[in-house]
Amino acid sequence: MLSHLKSTKEKLLFILKRDSEASIKEIMDYFTISNVAVRRHLNDLIREGFVAERTEKQEIGRPYIIYSLTTKGHDTFPSQYEQFSKDMLTDIKEVGGEEAVDAVLSARKDREEIELKTVLSDKSFDEKIALLYKMQDEKGYMHEIEQTASGDYLVKNYNCPIYSLASSYDSICANEKEMYQDLFPNSDVKAHAYMTKGKSYCSWTITKPEKD
Repeated sequence: MLSHLKSTKEKLLFILKRDSEASIKEIMDYFTISNVAVRRHLNDLIREGFVAERTEKQEIGRPYIIYSLTTKGHDTFPSQYEQFSKDMLTDIKEVGGEEAVDAVLSARKDREEIELKTVLSDKSFDEKIALLYKMQDEKGYMHEIEQTASGDYLVKNYNCPIYSLASSYDSICANEKEMYQDLFPNSDVKAHAYMTKGKSYCSWTITKPEKD
């Protein structure tokens, strides 16, 4: 059934795409290689951001791990979503001009910001940083976070799931920076680099607020 797939990682992604989620016991039904080898490939996929894991408790017996695809994992399969989005924005521009496109993208930013604020409210500065980028990475981003001696955070993103769209519409990156500033009103959000401008990653600093 999986003979058309060349590598173990491809087979793992296919299984999780089809079954939505699976335990190692269920996954091993599809392999003749060792459990240790399959786990090694799963750990690689988790580290690379394609697969997520969670612990499932049982009434009797030890907890076990359930594996599922992240947004980035789902995006490895053919999809017309981003092309559809680009075509839709092109059509909006044809009908209403640049202002209409900016209004749609601004509404998208506002919706995402409201969702994030709901989760991040009442969290400390450090907690908000950790939770925010955990949530963003689950959407397919790939962040690396470093805290400086002064308590600021230097953030780098190595994967943008809407890179093609952002390359066509500068306001997407501008909206993202504005959203982060709104999420951290007592901090200063400073952008340093953008993939859409030819860099290998996006980066910015979020300064530690004087009052958390």
